[in-house]
Amino acid sequence: MKIRTGAGACLAFLLCGASLPALAQVTVIQGGTLIDGNGGAPVANSVVVIEGNRITAAGAAGDVQVPAGAEIIDASGKWVLPGLWDAQASYTWQFGEAYLHWGVTSEVDIGLGGEVSIASRDAVNMGLQRGPREWIGIAHFGGFDPEELYGYETPYDGRQLPQTFEALQTHTNLLLDAGSDMIMFHDGNWQPEWVEWACETAHERGKPCTMRATGPIMGINDAANAGIDIIHHARGVSDQLVRDGAEPEGNGDLDKFALMDDAKAEALIDLLVREQVSLVPNIIHEAPGYPADWSEMQRHYEQQFSNPALLAYYDTRFFRQLQNTRRNTNTGAVRERRMPGYQNMLRFYKMFSDAGGKPLIGGDTNGGKVPGSIMHEEMAIFQEAGIEPMKIIQGATSWVAEAMRVSDQIGTVTEGKLADILIVNADPLADVRNLRQIESVIQNGQVIDRDFHASYSVPFAGHDPDHRYTVNDQQWVRAVKREFGTGGQGANAPNPPESPFPAIERIAPTMITQNSPATTLTLTGFNFVQGTQVLIAGEPVPYRRVSGTELEVTLDANLLRRAGRFPIVLKNPEPMERFARWGDGHSNTAYLIVRYPAE
Repeated sequence: MKIRTGAGACLAFLLCGASLPALAQVTVIQGGTLIDGNGGAPVANSVVVIEGNRITAAGAAGDVQVPAGAEIIDASGKWVLPGLWDAQASYTWQFGEAYLHWGVTSEVDIGLGGEVSIASRDAVNMGLQRGPREWIGIAHFGGFDPEELYGYETPYDGRQLPQTFEALQTHTNLLLDAGSDMIMFHDGNWQPEWVEWACETAHERGKPCTMRATGPIMGINDAANAGIDIIHHARGVSDQLVRDGAEPEGNGDLDKFALMDDAKAEALIDLLVREQVSLVPNIIHEAPGYPADWSEMQRHYEQQFSNPALLAYYDTRFFRQLQNTRRNTNTGAVRERRMPGYQNMLRFYKMFSDAGGKPLIGGDTNGGKVPGSIMHEEMAIFQEAGIEPMKIIQGATSWVAEAMRVSDQIGTVTEGKLADILIVNADPLADVRNLRQIESVIQNGQVIDRDFHASYSVPFAGHDPDHRYTVNDQQWVRAVKREFGTGGQGANAPNPPESPFPAIERIAPTMITQNSPATTLTLTGFNFVQGTQVLIAGEPVPYRRVSGTELEVTLDANLLRRAGRFPIVLKNPEPMERFARWGDGHSNTAYLIVRYPAE
């Protein structure tokens, strides 16, 4: 592909944190075959006009005028499509470059959440952070063991468990007011009327409602009738399909699909299509090793993770988890027993698609998946199921935007939409695997750098699992409290001859806007003594000791000039011999989020 540019034109989007150009540059993609995402016939010899970050015209060459002085991208002999979406991810910043490399310009984050997800989402959308667009739920209701809660969670912590209908109402509105892109139920352990109210409220605000409909109270039929829009993991589907009187040999989806009753499948599909419920199957998650293209998928995985620039910053824990996932494939009698389940699974999604259902492409992308590449794996599996490539493309573009209720903004290559565009070198309608043959990716109107960079990071970087938390290591805090108590309570207590171990339980506020005036930050916890140091990003800062359980920290305006995620640690003075096995006198870490100002 030839790109003709004027002097000073910027073609690299956000490389190393650079911001977008201020001027509304005009770019024209011409000569390619346009697959706009709406499902209609492709347009040969097309013209797509982009002004700034918006598409201002798209169509056949004779119908669209090329503005004078525009930058021209010659896409002759190539195919032009919307940027891809990952409809289900537990996103962390280390996935960013891999997503962009494979043409994934948006991802739906159902996993990590918390305050950092708000700041990170806004930074990407403002063009200040390199990575895919993030569509976030901030927090999910249920889907975890209540014992995992420590009592110190913030209202935006990724895991919430409201105990009353009133608490659910309050929290639903709080999340929507904070800018959540969806309301998420991570299990079916809810009263249907609660879920129906939450979904109606979300819909009134133009947001979808999601669920993993695994019971014990609500199954997939209940979820559809309560107004759920998206079923992640397609949880609840296989439970509904098992033949009466049959008993699966295992508890996995393939064991249940092996006993699929076609009449039950047809009835469920009728309900899902009528109620416009989208399914995200995550087939690699359920059936690694079963796809016909598995060896080719492995080749792409090995190629991606042989890149030293990616490995320079990619978390080794993620990489080990990923290796285990790819090796965790069934063999022998188990594979033979489950293969009919895999075949029925594919057959069910073909039936769903043929009936007018809209299966969405999502990788369940987390530390155990190949970020970016897994989207192409899932699309290849849909093609293996016999679903036509045009519908597969829609399931990775416009249908996701539609399900997320943002199709007025993004998801197709049509006038007025955000300019996230993929240009590929071979016809994806002949073989959807041709989407891997990427020539260029355009995000927010700019041709982006698809390489991996050893220096890659983002302002709000963190590591799973601490990436989601405002205050981490809560198990450690609980253990310190149990073993040593919470001494040093008096406001005027002297430095003890042997310092107790400090611990942070909460910070407030948790998020501050960049360039705010001087602010007081309150830390609560225990074992704060007169000699305690407060370190932000490793530097000591002034504070007032209110008591052994509360500190008021002064955040000078200079500290708030840079956006990011900044660690806060306390350090008590030596000696600390009795506590040596607990560390070196430092507390657990809290994080202050300094978000970018709203546009």
